[in-house]
Amino acid sequence: MTRYQHSKQWRGERFVNPEHWPARPGVREVLRWQLSGRPPRDNSFVPPMLANDGTRLRENSKLPSVTWIGHATLLVQIDGLSILTDPMFAPRMFTIKRLAPPGVALSDLPPIDAVVVSHNHRDHLDEWSVKSLGRETQYIVPLGLAGWFKKRGLVRVHELDWWQDHTLRARGGTVRVTLVPAQHWSGRGLGDHNQSLWGGFVIESPTTRFYFSGDTGYPAAFAEIGKRFPDIDYALLPIGAYAPRWFMSPQHIDPAQAVIAFGELGARKFVPMHWGTFQLSDEPMNEPPRLLREAMADEASRIIELAIGETHWSTQKG
Repeated sequence: MTRYQHSKQWRGERFVNPEHWPARPGVREVLRWQLSGRPPRDNSFVPPMLANDGTRLRENSKLPSVTWIGHATLLVQIDGLSILTDPMFAPRMFTIKRLAPPGVALSDLPPIDAVVVSHNHRDHLDEWSVKSLGRETQYIVPLGLAGWFKKRGLVRVHELDWWQDHTLRARGGTVRVTLVPAQHWSGRGLGDHNQSLWGGFVIESPTTRFYFSGDTGYPAAFAEIGKRFPDIDYALLPIGAYAPRWFMSPQHIDPAQAVIAFGELGARKFVPMHWGTFQLSDEPMNEPPRLLREAMADEASRIIELAIGETHWSTQKG
Protein backbone atom coordinates (compact mmCIF):
# COMPACT_ATOMS: atom_id res chain seq x y z
CA MET A 1 0.00 0.00 0.00
CA THR A 2 2.68 2.51 -1.02
CA ARG A 3 1.31 3.46 -4.42
CA TYR A 4 0.42 7.06 -3.47
CA GLN A 5 3.34 8.02 -1.24
CA HIS A 6 4.03 10.94 -3.60
CA SER A 7 0.77 12.53 -2.37
CA LYS A 8 0.84 14.61 0.82
CA GLN A 9 -2.65 13.32 1.60
CA TRP A 10 -1.66 9.62 1.62
CA ARG A 11 -0.92 8.35 5.13
CA GLY A 12 -0.02 4.70 5.56
CA GLU A 13 -2.92 2.92 3.90
CA ARG A 14 -5.42 5.68 3.05
CA PHE A 15 -5.95 9.29 2.09
CA VAL A 16 -6.56 11.84 4.85
CA ASN A 17 -7.50 15.48 5.28
CA PRO A 18 -4.94 17.89 6.77
CA GLU A 19 -4.66 17.35 10.51
CA HIS A 20 -5.89 20.84 11.43
CA TRP A 21 -9.23 20.28 9.70
CA PRO A 22 -12.13 18.87 11.79
CA ALA A 23 -12.29 15.09 12.04
CA ARG A 24 -15.17 13.25 10.39
CA PRO A 25 -17.64 11.47 12.71
CA GLY A 26 -17.07 7.74 13.25
CA VAL A 27 -19.37 4.75 13.38
CA ARG A 28 -20.61 5.59 16.89
CA GLU A 29 -21.71 9.05 15.75
CA VAL A 30 -23.40 7.62 12.66
CA LEU A 31 -25.46 5.28 14.86
CA ARG A 32 -26.27 8.09 17.29
CA TRP A 33 -27.61 10.20 14.42
CA GLN A 34 -29.60 7.39 12.82
CA LEU A 35 -31.18 6.36 16.13
CA SER A 36 -31.80 9.82 17.59
CA GLY A 37 -35.39 10.39 16.50
CA ARG A 38 -34.84 12.06 13.15
CA PRO A 39 -37.64 14.24 11.74
CA PRO A 40 -40.04 12.57 9.26
CA ARG A 41 -39.41 12.92 5.55
CA ASP A 42 -41.24 15.76 3.82
CA ASN A 43 -43.20 13.97 1.13
CA SER A 44 -44.92 17.18 0.01
CA PHE A 45 -41.79 19.04 -1.08
CA VAL A 46 -41.39 19.68 -4.81
CA PRO A 47 -38.15 21.39 -5.88
CA PRO A 48 -38.19 24.19 -8.46
CA MET A 49 -38.01 22.72 -11.96
CA LEU A 50 -37.78 24.09 -15.48
CA ALA A 51 -38.24 22.04 -18.66
CA ASN A 52 -35.05 21.81 -20.72
CA ASP A 53 -34.83 19.60 -23.80
CA GLY A 54 -31.17 20.52 -24.33
CA THR A 55 -31.68 22.07 -27.78
CA ARG A 56 -29.93 25.35 -27.04
CA LEU A 57 -27.20 23.56 -25.10
CA ARG A 58 -26.49 21.32 -28.10
CA GLU A 59 -26.39 24.33 -30.41
CA ASN A 60 -24.14 26.39 -28.14
CA SER A 61 -20.54 26.67 -29.34
CA LYS A 62 -19.47 29.94 -27.76
CA LEU A 63 -21.31 31.27 -24.71
CA PRO A 64 -20.27 30.27 -21.17
CA SER A 65 -23.19 28.60 -19.40
CA VAL A 66 -24.03 26.52 -16.35
CA THR A 67 -27.07 24.23 -16.12
CA TRP A 68 -28.28 22.58 -12.93
CA ILE A 69 -29.27 19.00 -13.73
CA GLY A 70 -29.86 18.13 -10.08
CA HIS A 71 -27.95 17.52 -6.83
CA ALA A 72 -24.23 18.03 -7.69
CA THR A 73 -24.67 17.25 -11.39
CA LEU A 74 -24.21 20.37 -13.50
CA LEU A 75 -23.33 21.02 -17.11
CA VAL A 76 -20.64 23.65 -17.55
CA GLN A 77 -20.03 25.02 -21.04
CA ILE A 78 -16.84 26.96 -21.55
CA ASP A 79 -15.10 28.00 -24.79
CA GLY A 80 -17.10 25.49 -26.81
CA LEU A 81 -16.53 22.56 -24.44
CA SER A 82 -19.27 20.77 -22.48
CA ILE A 83 -18.12 19.48 -19.08
CA LEU A 84 -20.32 17.46 -16.74
CA THR A 85 -19.84 17.37 -12.96
CA ASP A 86 -20.50 14.41 -10.62
CA PRO A 87 -22.81 12.37 -12.88
CA MET A 88 -25.98 11.16 -11.13
CA PHE A 89 -28.94 10.56 -13.46
CA ALA A 90 -30.40 7.45 -11.78
CA PRO A 91 -33.97 7.58 -10.37
CA ARG A 92 -32.81 6.57 -6.90
CA MET A 93 -29.78 6.02 -4.70
CA PHE A 94 -30.41 2.78 -2.81
CA THR A 95 -33.84 3.36 -1.26
CA ILE A 96 -33.73 7.17 -1.59
CA LYS A 97 -35.75 8.36 -4.58
CA ARG A 98 -35.09 11.52 -6.52
CA LEU A 99 -37.52 14.33 -5.77
CA ALA A 100 -37.24 15.53 -9.36
CA PRO A 101 -36.03 13.91 -12.57
CA PRO A 102 -32.73 15.12 -14.05
CA GLY A 103 -33.18 18.63 -15.42
CA VAL A 104 -31.72 17.54 -18.75
CA ALA A 105 -32.08 13.90 -19.80
CA LEU A 106 -28.92 11.99 -20.63
CA SER A 107 -30.12 11.59 -24.21
CA ASP A 108 -30.61 15.36 -24.57
CA LEU A 109 -27.14 16.40 -23.45
CA PRO A 110 -24.70 17.90 -25.93
CA PRO A 111 -21.62 15.78 -26.69
CA ILE A 112 -19.68 15.68 -23.41
CA ASP A 113 -16.02 16.62 -23.75
CA ALA A 114 -15.12 15.67 -20.17
CA VAL A 115 -16.64 14.62 -16.86
CA VAL A 116 -15.14 15.74 -13.55
CA VAL A 117 -15.81 13.56 -10.49
CA SER A 118 -15.16 15.06 -7.05
CA HIS A 119 -15.29 11.77 -5.10
CA ASN A 120 -16.78 8.31 -5.26
CA HIS A 121 -19.88 8.56 -3.03
CA ARG A 122 -22.88 7.10 -4.80
CA ASP A 123 -24.83 10.34 -4.96
CA HIS A 124 -21.90 11.86 -6.88
CA LEU A 125 -20.71 8.91 -8.94
CA ASP A 126 -23.45 6.64 -10.26
CA GLU A 127 -22.44 3.49 -12.14
CA TRP A 128 -25.48 3.39 -14.43
CA SER A 129 -24.95 7.03 -15.38
CA VAL A 130 -21.30 6.68 -16.38
CA LYS A 131 -21.99 3.50 -18.35
CA SER A 132 -24.79 5.32 -20.15
CA LEU A 133 -22.41 8.11 -21.13
CA GLY A 134 -20.41 5.59 -23.16
CA ARG A 135 -16.87 4.28 -23.44
CA GLU A 136 -15.51 7.32 -25.29
CA THR A 137 -16.23 9.72 -22.45
CA GLN A 138 -13.20 11.31 -20.81
CA TYR A 139 -13.05 11.49 -16.99
CA ILE A 140 -10.92 13.65 -14.70
CA VAL A 141 -10.86 12.19 -11.19
CA PRO A 142 -8.92 12.30 -7.89
CA LEU A 143 -6.07 9.90 -7.16
CA GLY A 144 -7.09 6.30 -6.61
CA LEU A 145 -10.34 6.46 -8.56
CA ALA A 146 -9.20 5.57 -12.09
CA GLY A 147 -9.26 1.84 -11.33
CA TRP A 148 -13.01 1.95 -10.65
CA PHE A 149 -13.61 3.25 -14.17
CA LYS A 150 -11.14 0.93 -15.88
CA LYS A 151 -12.76 -2.14 -14.29
CA ARG A 152 -15.92 -1.07 -16.12
CA GLY A 153 -14.19 -0.67 -19.46
CA LEU A 154 -13.95 3.13 -19.21
CA VAL A 155 -10.29 3.78 -19.92
CA ARG A 156 -10.13 7.49 -20.79
CA VAL A 157 -9.38 8.54 -17.21
CA HIS A 158 -6.94 11.11 -15.83
CA GLU A 159 -6.07 10.98 -12.10
CA LEU A 160 -5.02 14.14 -10.27
CA ASP A 161 -3.66 15.00 -6.84
CA TRP A 162 -4.61 18.27 -5.15
CA TRP A 163 -3.33 21.25 -7.19
CA GLN A 164 -2.51 19.12 -10.23
CA ASP A 165 -4.18 19.99 -13.54
CA HIS A 166 -5.15 18.51 -16.87
CA THR A 167 -5.53 20.44 -20.13
CA LEU A 168 -8.45 20.01 -22.51
CA ARG A 169 -8.27 21.24 -26.07
CA ALA A 170 -11.02 23.76 -26.75
CA ARG A 171 -12.21 25.35 -29.96
CA GLY A 172 -10.82 28.67 -28.85
CA GLY A 173 -7.63 27.36 -27.24
CA THR A 174 -7.34 25.33 -24.05
CA VAL A 175 -9.34 24.72 -20.89
CA ARG A 176 -7.40 23.83 -17.75
CA VAL A 177 -9.00 21.62 -15.10
CA THR A 178 -7.32 21.64 -11.65
CA LEU A 179 -8.21 19.39 -8.72
CA VAL A 180 -8.31 21.52 -5.56
CA PRO A 181 -8.68 20.50 -1.90
CA ALA A 182 -12.02 19.70 -0.29
CA GLN A 183 -12.78 18.69 3.30
CA HIS A 184 -14.48 15.35 2.84
CA TRP A 185 -13.82 11.59 2.52
CA SER A 186 -14.44 8.66 0.16
CA GLY A 187 -15.87 5.16 0.12
CA ARG A 188 -18.56 3.13 -1.64
CA GLY A 189 -18.58 0.10 0.65
CA LEU A 190 -17.13 -1.42 3.79
CA GLY A 191 -13.67 -2.17 2.43
CA ASP A 192 -12.61 0.95 0.51
CA HIS A 193 -12.64 3.71 3.13
CA ASN A 194 -10.50 6.64 1.87
CA GLN A 195 -8.79 4.51 -0.77
CA SER A 196 -9.35 7.30 -3.28
CA LEU A 197 -8.90 11.03 -2.83
CA TRP A 198 -11.62 13.72 -3.00
CA GLY A 199 -11.62 17.35 -4.08
CA GLY A 200 -13.19 20.16 -6.06
CA PHE A 201 -12.27 21.53 -9.46
CA VAL A 202 -11.32 24.84 -10.99
CA ILE A 203 -12.28 24.86 -14.68
CA GLU A 204 -10.80 27.79 -16.55
CA SER A 205 -10.28 29.18 -20.02
CA PRO A 206 -8.72 32.50 -21.04
CA THR A 207 -12.16 34.13 -20.65
CA THR A 208 -14.06 32.35 -17.85
CA ARG A 209 -13.29 30.59 -14.57
CA PHE A 210 -15.62 28.16 -12.75
CA TYR A 211 -15.10 26.59 -9.34
CA PHE A 212 -16.99 23.39 -8.47
CA SER A 213 -16.57 22.35 -4.84
CA GLY A 214 -18.01 18.84 -4.75
CA ASP A 215 -18.82 17.95 -1.12
CA THR A 216 -16.88 19.82 1.53
CA GLY A 217 -16.89 20.99 5.11
CA TYR A 218 -15.31 24.16 6.48
CA PRO A 219 -12.64 25.63 6.73
CA ALA A 220 -11.22 23.50 3.89
CA ALA A 221 -8.97 25.53 1.56
CA PHE A 222 -11.31 28.18 0.17
CA ALA A 223 -8.97 31.08 0.95
CA GLU A 224 -5.99 29.32 -0.66
CA ILE A 225 -8.04 28.46 -3.74
CA GLY A 226 -9.05 32.11 -4.02
CA LYS A 227 -5.41 33.20 -3.82
CA ARG A 228 -4.23 30.70 -6.43
CA PHE A 229 -7.18 31.32 -8.73
CA PRO A 230 -8.21 34.97 -8.51
CA ASP A 231 -11.23 36.29 -10.40
CA ILE A 232 -13.41 33.18 -10.21
CA ASP A 233 -16.54 34.02 -12.19
CA TYR A 234 -18.85 31.30 -10.89
CA ALA A 235 -18.59 29.40 -7.59
CA LEU A 236 -20.73 26.25 -7.65
CA LEU A 237 -21.20 25.56 -3.94
CA PRO A 238 -23.37 23.12 -1.93
CA ILE A 239 -26.05 24.48 0.38
CA GLY A 240 -27.85 21.27 1.47
CA ALA A 241 -27.33 18.10 3.54
CA TYR A 242 -26.11 20.03 6.59
CA ALA A 243 -28.30 18.96 9.54
CA PRO A 244 -27.68 18.04 12.28
CA ARG A 245 -24.62 20.27 12.48
CA TRP A 246 -22.90 18.25 15.21
CA PHE A 247 -22.72 15.39 12.71
CA MET A 248 -22.56 17.06 9.29
CA SER A 249 -20.30 20.06 9.87
CA PRO A 250 -16.93 18.33 9.25
CA GLN A 251 -18.12 17.09 5.84
CA HIS A 252 -20.88 19.44 4.57
CA ILE A 253 -21.10 23.21 4.79
CA ASP A 254 -24.40 24.89 5.62
CA PRO A 255 -25.70 27.99 3.78
CA ALA A 256 -24.05 30.43 6.19
CA GLN A 257 -20.67 28.72 5.80
CA ALA A 258 -21.18 28.59 2.04
CA VAL A 259 -21.45 32.38 2.08
CA ILE A 260 -18.19 32.62 4.07
CA ALA A 261 -16.53 30.25 1.60
CA PHE A 262 -17.83 32.35 -1.29
CA GLY A 263 -16.23 35.41 0.24
CA GLU A 264 -12.91 33.65 0.78
CA LEU A 265 -12.93 32.45 -2.83
CA GLY A 266 -13.43 36.01 -4.04
CA ALA A 267 -15.89 34.81 -6.68
CA ARG A 268 -18.29 37.05 -8.57
CA LYS A 269 -21.39 34.85 -8.68
CA PHE A 270 -22.71 32.09 -6.39
CA VAL A 271 -24.46 29.09 -8.00
CA PRO A 272 -26.06 26.94 -5.24
CA MET A 273 -26.30 23.18 -5.70
CA HIS A 274 -26.57 19.95 -3.66
CA TRP A 275 -30.08 20.55 -2.36
CA GLY A 276 -33.62 19.68 -3.37
CA THR A 277 -32.88 16.43 -5.24
CA PHE A 278 -32.32 13.79 -2.55
CA GLN A 279 -33.41 13.98 1.08
CA LEU A 280 -30.14 12.93 2.72
CA SER A 281 -30.20 14.83 6.02
CA ASP A 282 -32.48 16.44 8.58
CA GLU A 283 -33.03 20.06 7.53
CA PRO A 284 -36.40 21.01 5.96
CA MET A 285 -36.07 20.56 2.21
CA ASN A 286 -37.13 24.12 1.38
CA GLU A 287 -34.82 25.72 3.94
CA PRO A 288 -31.39 25.94 2.20
CA PRO A 289 -32.12 28.65 -0.40
CA ARG A 290 -33.94 30.80 2.16
CA LEU A 291 -31.03 30.61 4.60
CA LEU A 292 -28.64 31.35 1.76
CA ARG A 293 -30.49 34.53 0.79
CA GLU A 294 -30.60 35.62 4.43
CA ALA A 295 -26.87 35.00 4.89
CA MET A 296 -26.01 36.88 1.68
CA ALA A 297 -28.18 39.82 2.83
CA ASP A 298 -27.39 42.89 0.69
CA GLU A 299 -25.25 40.76 -1.64
CA ALA A 300 -28.11 38.40 -2.56
CA SER A 301 -28.12 39.72 -6.13
CA ARG A 302 -24.89 37.79 -6.65
CA ILE A 303 -26.74 34.48 -6.23
CA ILE A 304 -27.70 32.66 -9.43
CA GLU A 305 -30.52 30.57 -8.00
CA LEU A 306 -31.26 27.97 -10.68
CA ALA A 307 -34.24 25.68 -10.88
CA ILE A 308 -33.49 22.06 -11.77
CA GLY A 309 -33.12 22.14 -15.55
CA GLU A 310 -32.44 25.88 -15.73
CA THR A 311 -29.45 27.34 -17.58
CA HIS A 312 -27.63 30.56 -16.78
CA TRP A 313 -26.10 32.10 -19.91
CA SER A 314 -23.33 34.65 -19.79
CA THR A 315 -22.29 37.05 -22.52
CA GLN A 316 -19.68 38.71 -20.32
CA LYS A 317 -17.66 37.96 -17.21
CA GLY A 318 -19.90 37.16 -14.23
